[in-house]
Amino acid sequence: MRVTAIVLIKAQTDKVTSLAEALVDVEGVVEVFSVAGRHDLIAIVRAPDNEQLASVVSDRIRKLDGIADSETLIAFRAYSGKELQAAYSMGLD
Repeated sequence: MRVTAIVLIKAQTDKVTSLAEALVDVEGVVEVFSVAGRHDLIAIVRAPDNEQLASVVSDRIRKLDGIADSETLIAFRAYSGKELQAAYSMGLD
């Protein structure tokens, strides 16, 4: 089983780029997005279990220089267009 988290990050204004570059080097971080809105960066984290996920987020990501604030969302279930199409074709609503 793998667990996924979405980490919403508010960065110090002058450190967005360097923080994004540091995030991609963290083991377990699979993607980093620069976004517009309330947050500056979004990091997608995948780990084998909740313990490892907590380690990546708490021990590595949250200690990076340039983070002003963060919020972590743990994914319960993932949906893709292909999976939803298959469910609808089987009559699951």
